[in-house]
Amino acid sequence: MPRLTDARKELRRAQIAEAAVRCFGRNGLERTSIADITAESGLSAGSIYAHYRNKADLIQAAAREVLAKRAEVLGAYAASDTPPGPDELLARLIAAIDPVEARVGVQTWGEATTDPVIRDIVVDMTDRMRAMLHDCLTAWLVKVEHHEAAGAREHAAPIAHRVMSLYQAELLYTALRSPTEETAR
Repeated sequence: MPRLTDARKELRRAQIAEAAVRCFGRNGLERTSIADITAESGLSAGSIYAHYRNKADLIQAAAREVLAKRAEVLGAYAASDTPPGPDELLARLIAAIDPVEARVGVQTWGEATTDPVIRDIVVDMTDRMRAMLHDCLTAWLVKVEHHEAAGAREHAAPIAHRVMSLYQAELLYTALRSPTEETAR
């Protein structure tokens, strides 16, 4: 059998992680088996285990996949000539919430209370997300509100904290919404 290139391996890992997110969103972290992910991804169990040691690795990958999407969007906002202010930033983040990803995120937060490995991932992701929000809001204060860079970083910190808190509240609200409520939106 031919060996996979690094690029092909990354594509395969992403395919498996995306299938895992769909399964976790549908069945929950506990009730999802590797067999479910195998069926969802269309790959063999051997292929999945060639890329991930176990379900915990898949949970980590799924969490990091979701964060990578947010990082890309926040980076683009911060780099723009007119980064969004706090209200617009929060509105954009909320509009981009995927209900399945929200359910997986909330389940992951729950697992973090008893699993130290998952806790470390959640803390890392939360810290990184807050740092990205901080960078974006600092850029807004400098580019739009014309603050000095040093003062802007300090001023942006509590704003980023509040935006993060409101965003997490919306993630929870979305995760708790039933699938019929989602389609009625």
